[in-house]
Amino acid sequence: MLAKPRGYCAGVDRAVQTVEEALKLYGAPVYVRKQIVHNKHVVSTLEARGAVFVEENYEVPEGATVVFSAHGVAPEVHDQARERNLKAIDATCPLVTKVHHEAKRFAAEDYDILLIGHEGHEEVIGTAGEAPAHIQLVDGPDDVANVVIRDPAKVVWLSQTTLSVDETMETVARLKTRLPLLQSPPSDDICYATSNRQHVIKEIAPECDVVIVVGSINSSNSVRLVEVALGAGARAGHLVDYASEIQDEWLDGATTVGVSSGASVPDELVMEVLARLADHGFGEVTEFTTAEERLTFSLPQELRRDMKLAAAARAAAS
Repeated sequence: MLAKPRGYCAGVDRAVQTVEEALKLYGAPVYVRKQIVHNKHVVSTLEARGAVFVEENYEVPEGATVVFSAHGVAPEVHDQARERNLKAIDATCPLVTKVHHEAKRFAAEDYDILLIGHEGHEEVIGTAGEAPAHIQLVDGPDDVANVVIRDPAKVVWLSQTTLSVDETMETVARLKTRLPLLQSPPSDDICYATSNRQHVIKEIAPECDVVIVVGSINSSNSVRLVEVALGAGARAGHLVDYASEIQDEWLDGATTVGVSSGASVPDELVMEVLARLADHGFGEVTEFTTAEERLTFSLPQELRRDMKLAAAARAAAS
């Protein structure tokens, strides 16, 4: 049973295209702060084309081009780039940017902001950096007891975009038990792609002896898919980067296998998994669809501007 939607979301597609187009336009090397998206295959493929992945701006030569990842960065990262005269291209997913704007707005109104998310995740670090004096992290339902706020009438929750929908709602329910006046974000912070992938995996999991999710271990939304599958009734669930990681014993005695992939996974990796499963007798594939995704995002404005200038220069030269 092949889940759909699966794989690339609009934000990931935009971020990967940003690095590809930057390499074409400026030539290698193009530096990328952190992994552009959390997928081992995507990162290694872009490295082979001339992308250089670094952890921090100080590793980028002064005056060079740097792309900020889809997960977003704190304002201080932009400041550091300016100080080093870097040509910064911001590939932050627009849905993450929306959460940043919410954080800034509520902080300006002097709210306490409860950010539901996973400690240390790049997206959480970036969002918290927008208003560190106002934001405190709530890392799941069990962390609710540690929340301390100034005014119970001026508190709002926001969330990382790639969380388990059910676990986030459980966290919110516990928070509202403690804080009845807790406000919600103007619109859902968990992104459409995360929600859609979790919804379809919930639908197929009860019929599956094993669910295989293609994705990297540092991909929050991929890890959540395995958890959601197990919670929805799959007898077993596994996360793999590549088809070669599938172990024969996972399939012993199985008659139905569910397959999905995280939002930063190219579909070619899923097709390789299907081919491997076919070699083990799982040749009949039924695609189970619960939503159609048509959203697209334009490339970052800094990159689009330079692409237009380059196109105009070529036209003038010819």
